Amino acid sequence: MKVILKETIDTLGIVGTEWDVAPGYARNYLFPQGKAIEATPQNRKIIQQAKAKFDLQIAKERKLAQEMAERLKNVECTIKAKVHEEFRLYGSITSHDIKDALNAQNIILERRTILLPEPIRETGEYKVPIRLYKDVEPEITVKVVPEEKTQ
Repeated sequence: MKVILKETIDTLGIVGTEWDVAPGYARNYLFPQGKAIEATPQNRKIIQQAKAKFDLQIAKERKLAQEMAERLKNVECTIKAKVHEEFRLYGSITSHDIKDALNAQNIILERRTILLPEPIRETGEYKVPIRLYKDVEPEITVKVVPEEKTQ
């Protein structure tokens, strides 16, 4: 089923573009959520007329993402964790932990934008990419340090 997106969907495409999706995905998710409309000739004409509006929206989203990328470029996030041996962690550091540490620094991100390939299991310094927009992915530095032992 062909649909026209009314908003940008990370896994699908940007606003105003036409995509061929499974009918169930369109009927059960995209249409009820108001994220897309069916690609009929009448709707295509409406979208063509609103194309300038969509282009402005895309430019605005990209600009906001680039501004946030500039903010994130020099961000360093330190996470304290319990250490098993010299460098092995008891648990692991996930994107959720990184999100919480960034929230403590007044940087609000969604967990799914943090592209951590696998959980961090050792102390050290890591570069973690953040996907803010389709082609805007700054990297932040995550330092995992041992928690101070109290006796």
